[in-house]
Amino acid sequence: MLNWKRLGLVAGLFLSFLAAGCGSESDDKGIGSNSSENKNIELVYVEWDTEIASAHVMQKVLEDQGFDVTITPVDNAVMWESVANGEADGMVAAWLPNTHGDLYKEYKDQLVDLGPNLKGAKIGLVVPSYMDINSIEELDKYGNDLNHTITGIEPGAGVVKAAENAIQKYENLNNFQVQTSSSGAMATALGEAYKNKEPIVVTGWSPHWKFAKYDLKYLEDPQGIFGSEENIATMVRKGLKEDMPNAYKILDQFSWSTEDIEKVMLDMANGMDPAEAAAKWVEENPDKVAEWTKGVK
Repeated sequence: MLNWKRLGLVAGLFLSFLAAGCGSESDDKGIGSNSSENKNIELVYVEWDTEIASAHVMQKVLEDQGFDVTITPVDNAVMWESVANGEADGMVAAWLPNTHGDLYKEYKDQLVDLGPNLKGAKIGLVVPSYMDINSIEELDKYGNDLNHTITGIEPGAGVVKAAENAIQKYENLNNFQVQTSSSGAMATALGEAYKNKEPIVVTGWSPHWKFAKYDLKYLEDPQGIFGSEENIATMVRKGLKEDMPNAYKILDQFSWSTEDIEKVMLDMANGMDPAEAAAKWVEENPDKVAEWTKGVK
């Protein structure tokens, strides 16, 4: 006698195996293909104004291309380690060759370097353009007006360490001191001095919104204490090109100017939410965004 129950079970198992086989073939075609590319991507960044701006802009651009993007603020070392070990997919926040030089040396063989997304980043001593000096060697001309003080940011910051080194190396700065505080306090002091056309010298870096808001200049550094110009580079995990070819292409083609990023940073400094500032910039710069998404399917 035919056992219909058993026959049904066998047929069900056959169909299950068949479905599993079809699913396996679909999966093989999926990850790494343009038709069913993985859409979940995580970028990490350090909470510097520059990197807050760039991470939010990249998040917006990727989301407009259909990706589900998570951006996570982390410590400097964690940012590099998480991309190197594949816990994060990428970052657009690598300052090279100086600021992150040691971390790059440690992890460069474990990640993919997509090159600079912004050129010409730098640090140094910054003054308003109305001050009649152009070099650190002339700074003592305003010594009394400045109370022989360089207005710094957080203790231990790279630019603060360089400024402290400068007052040791430049003979005309022997009676100067670096007054540390915070990035916000430095910006406030600069704004007040600028409003009143008073002399001030601060530890500065660019990109930074202060250059978009005020007419400032770096003092020449004949002794090279503050180092050469840097680039901000994009780094991604190994395998991203195969898993997410379109996201990889966008990250690889991402490139903008100091003026671009400073517009986003200035809106943020004026109280705009970073995501809103990023969306505003993306909307106002469709041609540049089109360059980043060119060839994306």
